[in-house]
Amino acid sequence: MNRASLAAFVEHPRFQNFILAVIVFNAVVLGLETSETALEHAGAVLVFLDTLALSIFVVEIGLKLVAFRLAFFRAGWNVFDFLIVAISLAPATEGFAVLRALRILRVLRAVSLVPSLRRVVEGLIRALPGMGSVFMLMSLIFYIGSVMATKLFGATFPQWFGDIGNSAYSLFQIMTLESWSMGIVRPVMEVYPWAWMFFVPFILVTTFAVVNLVVGLVVNSMQEAHAVESVAQTDEYREKVLVKLEQIEARLDAIGPPGSERARGQAAGE
Repeated sequence: MNRASLAAFVEHPRFQNFILAVIVFNAVVLGLETSETALEHAGAVLVFLDTLALSIFVVEIGLKLVAFRLAFFRAGWNVFDFLIVAISLAPATEGFAVLRALRILRVLRAVSLVPSLRRVVEGLIRALPGMGSVFMLMSLIFYIGSVMATKLFGATFPQWFGDIGNSAYSLFQIMTLESWSMGIVRPVMEVYPWAWMFFVPFILVTTFAVVNLVVGLVVNSMQEAHAVESVAQTDEYREKVLVKLEQIEARLDAIGPPGSERARGQAAGE
């Protein structure tokens, strides 16, 4: 099998669906390995199945390396798959115990095989520059709020606002709206009735304004990624059509004009 045939084989939808099925199966196996009951009854079988799935992934990466050679590393998703499989091959020694625990990351390979998941990730990546500016704004708001909360409430509620670190964590909890009212704000308001003048504007700015900016950036980037992919698919289809037209034109040139002897001979042969 030459490189072109091998490349067509590894990129065939049936092969991709087989790898996706192995990824899902391996995720189930890795989940069962966390169960003491499953390990007691079928520990050796689970280890064998995990090793078998990893072997399939290694063979897949090997086939792609043979088919594409150095061009394999030009695609970001191929590099991602290669790193995930490489981490899975880390030896199960004490120093690499954490890496071995990262075997579950193989499930993330499904992202590189499912186009809709790829669009989501690409949208997040495209949104990172804009999100950086939003996160910087959020950091400034949190720093200012933490300093103010420490000065205002630190003496009475040191467990929540005793220093900038505790204040930042408490404000983050308030921003997520997790037990913010009965857990923090109302106890503070029992001592400082005017405290709502600090907490309510903070929630409005962070939870309902800045966080929605992040959501908007991600949605816009996902739409742009989808548009880019649609253009790429259109260009690919156009290239295929042009290749077909060139092949038809070459055949017509080989046959010759309709009135030529070669054309009459071709027609008589048919």
